[in-house]
Amino acid sequence: MLALAEKILNDHCLAQDAVQESFINAFRSYDSLKDQSKLKPWLKRIVVNTSLMQLRQIKRRPEQSIEENLPDFDKNGCRTEDTWTYLIGTEKVLENELLRSSLQDAYARLPDDYRVVLLLRDIEGYDTAEVASLVNISPGNVKTRLHRARSALKKMLEPMLRGDRD
Repeated sequence: MLALAEKILNDHCLAQDAVQESFINAFRSYDSLKDQSKLKPWLKRIVVNTSLMQLRQIKRRPEQSIEENLPDFDKNGCRTEDTWTYLIGTEKVLENELLRSSLQDAYARLPDDYRVVLLLRDIEGYDTAEVASLVNISPGNVKTRLHRARSALKKMLEPMLRGDRD
């Protein structure tokens, strides 16, 4: 639960507060849980909601643009990119601590609105409708943010995956 809150809030102390508040809320509304076998998903949803509420309340960061991290396109709408010499395999990325650190850094640099959608959809496995409900946006907006977040991550990680960075 703490790791989930940290991924949403990008701050360990805030995540600890969110988890603590989540468990207080869960204790207060435990009677509303009808199926005991669904305790873990129920708690995860409470942590997500509490973390998102904290994120909305804080808004200490000005709105961040994702545009600088999106790929460039030519006049025909085709993506412009350098030719890759080779692509590092997924297994090698996971084995290499420097690469893992670069991935975490790129993920953390995503603007909150995009990072949270990517986390909930791709990492936590919520479907589009659930993510839309959790972050209070339309399913179409979820899909747009998810596409832009994935594109931005790809652009940030391409130099490393091409082998341009050691």
